[in-house]
Amino acid sequence: MSDLGQLLRKARIDKKISLDDLQETTKIRKRYLEAIEDGNYKVLPGNFYVRAFIKSYAEAVGLDPNEVLNMYQNVIPQPEPEQIEPIRTKRTTRNTERLGKWASNVMVISFVVLILGVIYYYASQNYTGNTNDATKELPKKITEKIEPDAQTPDPGNTGANTANGALADNKPVQVPTPPPTPTTEVKLVKSERGTDYYTVTGTDKLKIEMKVTGDSCWIEVDSPPGPNKTVIDSMTFQNGETKTWDLTDTAFLIFGKANAVELSVNGSPIVVGDQPNVKKIQIDIQKS
Repeated sequence: MSDLGQLLRKARIDKKISLDDLQETTKIRKRYLEAIEDGNYKVLPGNFYVRAFIKSYAEAVGLDPNEVLNMYQNVIPQPEPEQIEPIRTKRTTRNTERLGKWASNVMVISFVVLILGVIYYYASQNYTGNTNDATKELPKKITEKIEPDAQTPDPGNTGANTANGALADNKPVQVPTPPPTPTTEVKLVKSERGTDYYTVTGTDKLKIEMKVTGDSCWIEVDSPPGPNKTVIDSMTFQNGETKTWDLTDTAFLIFGKANAVELSVNGSPIVVGDQPNVKKIQIDIQKS
């Protein structure tokens, strides 16, 4: 057992915390906690998770995680740096000349189209104005030549027409009102002991979408949380991989590297974090 493992184990025993209780608090598997106490870091998913898990362990047993990491930084494996291949761009004179000719042709064609559009606009405006003037004069001339015959109202039909007219005017037209569409809302309720708690209203299902956008990231999804939890997924996802989970109960998510993932619930984005730390999120469905 390493000195660091002895320090953490002694703090845990002094706090009267069992490994099962510590597993429930930190959401780190029991075999990983035992490996940290034994100094067997090869069991953990990667060098990055060694520091993250030790930090969560120390915080759970009441130690200062930063002080513990500084004291034993020589024995804790350092995370491997990301290797980024430089992007080489090649620009040739021939491509530049082709681009310049293409841009010139586009500008000339755009200028010609603009001129034609302006000419068409003014021509259509003049044509419409002349048509309106002619239309204004036409009814006046027809009225002078043709006079409609005066019609004498029929006394026998006056009552019927009045009744029909009143009936038609008094009968309202009822337009059916569509039922309101429930809206789904994802809301952050609280943040407590390193866990963010969200509630989802307006639905009875959870659609959790995840995408890894940075370095590889270890992720675990449980439903529901607690002693009777069911581990749905627990694996390391690589850069560019995506995953969708459809659940009908409370979900508990653990991210080994918060700034390496993008997360959304029922289409609403959730901020996981901007630091490479362990992040825990619980999502509850608030049923009406």
